[in-house]
Amino acid sequence: MSVKKNHCFVYIIVFISSIGLSINSIAQDTIKMKKVKALPVPAFGYSPETKTSVGAVSLFNIDLYKDTLTRSSNAKVKFIYTWLKQIIVELGWNYFFEQEEWFTYGNLHYSKYTDSYFGIGSSSDNSGRVIFESNRLILEFQLLKKVRKKWFIGMETRHFNYFNFSTDQDTILYDELKNGSRTGIGWVIQNDNRNNLMTPTKGSFLKFSNNYNFGNTNYSQIIVDGRKYFTCGDNTKQTFATRLYSKHIIGTAPFYDLALIGGNSFVRGYFFGRFRDNNLTTIQAEYRATLFWRIGIAAFGGTSLVYDHFKYINSSSYKPNAGLGLRILVDKEEGTNLRFDYAIGSDGETGFYISFGESF
Repeated sequence: MSVKKNHCFVYIIVFISSIGLSINSIAQDTIKMKKVKALPVPAFGYSPETKTSVGAVSLFNIDLYKDTLTRSSNAKVKFIYTWLKQIIVELGWNYFFEQEEWFTYGNLHYSKYTDSYFGIGSSSDNSGRVIFESNRLILEFQLLKKVRKKWFIGMETRHFNYFNFSTDQDTILYDELKNGSRTGIGWVIQNDNRNNLMTPTKGSFLKFSNNYNFGNTNYSQIIVDGRKYFTCGDNTKQTFATRLYSKHIIGTAPFYDLALIGGNSFVRGYFFGRFRDNNLTTIQAEYRATLFWRIGIAAFGGTSLVYDHFKYINSSSYKPNAGLGLRILVDKEEGTNLRFDYAIGSDGETGFYISFGESF
């Protein structure tokens, strides 16, 4: 049996095993602590960046206050080991304080990661691909104060550290990765009236952030993230979701902190970081529907614009994507899905993804 056929066999086993494990987790009671509910599950996944991955994920739903003014908070702890011998350990949270007077977001990430760099610009091709390894420590934290109903303003800080860089290829990346430590600080304005943070079906989300980053070079980032969710008529089993995301770099950023597309949750259908540059604007839309029991489907697509400057925009700057997905509801109370997505992009790019929660 060929290597390719072996891979296909593994993916089929992963697919079937994931469904079985999800249904098994549905049949069991989730672990309930005082006002905190945990859903620990084995994790099987796949993406172009990691190939097949295995590990454990625990999703936490937190409702300490039990009042109508405070939405449920959530957290996630995961440990992943991948086909490419990558290790990923991550802790993330979205937490509302009582009556949503304060909100905090955080992400602590450590990984030993094999990655690919294709160059900068929308016209980069596979011929310039550099495969490299590095250890990564990423810390992100935001603390926001409510200033009026569903509106928050506050500060954010972020720290990136890439170390133990190695590659078998001649590359210009050494200088950027041997000085691969960056610290940023900035401010955030956020409006969030989604009915659920993990799987929203109605409401909207708007976030504007501006941070300044210090390191071997200094630069600013401006990010706008807008999302809108519609329930289709009176049918709560159908949702239409849209997203507009735009990121802009002012100054000279290292390649790993440029605006980029791809990955499991951001412009599916492209290898994460396949195209990157100083500016990115993407529009994405997704239709989600529950068919029967806990089974649902999704159809999604959009287009992205990757460019250095407005005057350099051309036909190669546009990167479309489209795909179909299967959903299995693993937590009925909070609406958390196990997600299977297959997406295609331009230039022969494709991606198959298995993950928890919606892309946006």
